Amino acid sequence: MYQIDLKKPVHVHFLGIGGISMSGLAKFLLVNGFTVSGSDDHDSPLIEELKKLGGKVNIGLKAANITDDIDLIIYTGSIHPDNPEFMEARRRKLPELSRGELMGELMKNFPHAIGISGTDGKTTTTSLLSMMFLNAGMDPTISVGGIIPGIDTNFKIGGNDYFVVESCEYTNSFLDFFPTDAVILNIREDHLDFFKDLNDIRNSFARFAALVPEKGLVVVNGEIEDHQKLFKNIHGTLKTYGLAEDGEVPSSYDYTATNISYDDCGRGEYDLYEEGVLLGHVKLGLMGRHNVSNSLAAVAVARKYDVPFSSMLKTLKDFTGTKRRFEYKGNFKGAEVYDDYAHNPDEIRATLNTARRFKRKRIVTVFQPHTYSRTKSLLKEFVESLSMSDVIVMADIYSAREIDDGTVSSEMLKDLLVKNGKEAYYFSSFKEIENFLSGFSSTNDLLITMGAGDIVNVGDDLLCL
Repeated sequence: MYQIDLKKPVHVHFLGIGGISMSGLAKFLLVNGFTVSGSDDHDSPLIEELKKLGGKVNIGLKAANITDDIDLIIYTGSIHPDNPEFMEARRRKLPELSRGELMGELMKNFPHAIGISGTDGKTTTTSLLSMMFLNAGMDPTISVGGIIPGIDTNFKIGGNDYFVVESCEYTNSFLDFFPTDAVILNIREDHLDFFKDLNDIRNSFARFAALVPEKGLVVVNGEIEDHQKLFKNIHGTLKTYGLAEDGEVPSSYDYTATNISYDDCGRGEYDLYEEGVLLGHVKLGLMGRHNVSNSLAAVAVARKYDVPFSSMLKTLKDFTGTKRRFEYKGNFKGAEVYDDYAHNPDEIRATLNTARRFKRKRIVTVFQPHTYSRTKSLLKEFVESLSMSDVIVMADIYSAREIDDGTVSSEMLKDLLVKNGKEAYYFSSFKEIENFLSGFSSTNDLLITMGAGDIVNVGDDLLCL
């Protein structure tokens, strides 16, 4: 495999450079003196940032973009083997690395590389831990799948000691990483276009945890089924965390939240215990029970690195989340508009549970499914989770890397919701959705645009009306 040497910059070309992770990697190489070029289907603010740093970006992936001066190709799992640019690079027999392999190469350069993994909650937890490190003056380098408020970037280039990395399991890309510490937030069914089943997914997370060396830390959600057996072959020190019933301390977890309560906006607070000893009372800026759990994972890592407790508590209180994670957007005709990246049933359930803590009359969810394979394989689960909303408005499936084979659709999902007794609608365009909501929304509604595609544009457009 090609070895990246930060002391010997070369010309690196990215296929799909506009992705949130790919653009961050490109930025890192640019700042370290590499020549960077790339291509993508669409322009974006992330691409414009790369251009300002000296990157050359072409819109449209075509063979002519592969020039004679390119030394290395970087590609993502969304690039198909028959892509003309990819085919031309292989015809020329250019060295290549996947996005995950490049991330792993960069992680080797840091004595402390912390990989945050899990089916849900990776972006929030990576961002929270990153802010803990930043506020403690540790100057981490950060790679996260969202924009962190306050630093307004998804990839911050900091010092050479700490690298905090969101670690995605899709296509097993995180198995190319070199973490010195790892976090496993949860393990659920997702990405079934790649994984065979839940056991296959569990096996991948176990392999990821086993990458951590003997002196490293592996932080695991103690609520993961049979976690002792699943992670029995790890080399690092295992620490668990979890939520306890009121007063249930000591618990079986190393880090425990108990006496949990929520304010009118769903922000949690709890008593924090470390190995049965009360550390203090935590107030969160984040909403929902799932983020109480996520905060414990960040605390466990922060304690290893001696983040001052007072600084840690302040970060937990001040951090309100990354963009597109239950992000407040504004008010439309008396309705509060939020946007959330939730795109699998468990994430939807967590988001709607949080929404239920608001004192609003009606929850209206505008949902855009993400990929045909996920929608088809989890159709029943989508119906169950979306049914937690009072009203559901369906947008067409965001295809991402996939082709529609005609076996599943948003209209089909809408029909199943109606059969389940829900008030549900389907529209084939964002404009139709916006026109419907303009007449449908009322005071005291909580309106959530939800999904991993471009559904956020619906809420933004409404707020401009």
